[in-house]
Amino acid sequence: MAIVEVKVPQLSESVAEATMLTWKKKAGEAVAIDEILIEIETDKVVLEVPAPAAGVLAEIIQGDSATVVAEQLIAKIDTEATAGAVAAAPAAAAAAVAAAAVAAPAAASKGDVAMPAAAKLLVDNNLSVSAVTGTGKDGRVTKGDVLGAVAAGATKVVAASAIPTGVPAKSLPQVAAPAVQNLGDRPEQRVPMSRLRARVAERLLQSQSTNAILTTFNEVNMAPVMEMRKKFQDAFSKEHGVKIGFMSFFVKAAVHALKKFPVLNASVDGNDIVYHGYFDIGIAVGSPRGLVVPILRNADQMSFADIEKKIAEFGKKAQEGKLGIEEMTGGTFSISNGGTFGSMLSTPIINPPQSAILGVHATKDRAVVENGQIVIRPMNYLAMSYDHRIIDGREAVLGLVAMKEALEDPSRLLFDI
Repeated sequence: MAIVEVKVPQLSESVAEATMLTWKKKAGEAVAIDEILIEIETDKVVLEVPAPAAGVLAEIIQGDSATVVAEQLIAKIDTEATAGAVAAAPAAAAAAVAAAAVAAPAAASKGDVAMPAAAKLLVDNNLSVSAVTGTGKDGRVTKGDVLGAVAAGATKVVAASAIPTGVPAKSLPQVAAPAVQNLGDRPEQRVPMSRLRARVAERLLQSQSTNAILTTFNEVNMAPVMEMRKKFQDAFSKEHGVKIGFMSFFVKAAVHALKKFPVLNASVDGNDIVYHGYFDIGIAVGSPRGLVVPILRNADQMSFADIEKKIAEFGKKAQEGKLGIEEMTGGTFSISNGGTFGSMLSTPIINPPQSAILGVHATKDRAVVENGQIVIRPMNYLAMSYDHRIIDGREAVLGLVAMKEALEDPSRLLFDI
């Protein structure tokens, strides 16, 4: 027997622990080298754990939802065994694996109560809790019980966790969690926050409690940008293989303003103000797991095509949960585009330790006054929140005006004026 250990990948210095998600393989199944065995969620990213060698997954030491640290042993692979031989191992071994995988349950009433990991397996295997004999404390059904029932061929369809008739399943979060409580036509589901969601909540509260946040607003006529995009869209797409969007203009306008007013690109460190001589712009991106803010490094040195390609890459990675820690570390200024979802106006919250953030909203045709005449223009409302501890109203207002001027006359960006 040749055993290869599977360990938790190295985490970043700021991440102390992580949470195991769902194993993609069961003990006894064959695995190929570099095949993804499980994903591990930190408060920043989701890391994939590939198989370090081909063989059979001989033992799962840390199961679904377990809390682990860097370099911790989570499984073992037998490189000489065959899948059939391991699958025929005694059921007691599977039960031992399940026991190690399930955290201590909260107090519950006796009979037909499934532990969290077991509840998920019940749903995955289309079983009802009553079809499985519980061997846990007070008769609760454990993960090992479910695995045993599956092996024995139990087929009773699940009913206990179904959402009551008349309530669409999509109306509740589709997550791996304890079964929905059957409360007639008023279902509820209690699920734990993901590490990413908890971290976002922590940082938002930190921002509001440590920064003296104030927001300044301005409106922008987006017609010049829209006309420029329309004029060059086909040639740009043909040349660079990507469409030119609005975000590259907002990034360029933001960098333009930050150069004029460096304090907007600064941060607070104790009693010091740190002025950054580089422009790393965070782009807020929504993902299935929550809000993430990947960074455009040295945005002042990036072309419009570079920015558009990088933002598209970030969006794809965010949806797939594949953003790396290094891609979301740092940043000197952020941009949040609520306009993507139709937002008209908002007051964005600063992403610490940064001192300012730009909120972009939906561009809509509105009636405005030009030269004493009411005309229709595609208008966008910009909102910039800033830390009033180091940024005075003058710099904030003038910084936003500089962004407005750059967007209303994009040629300014070419001449840096």
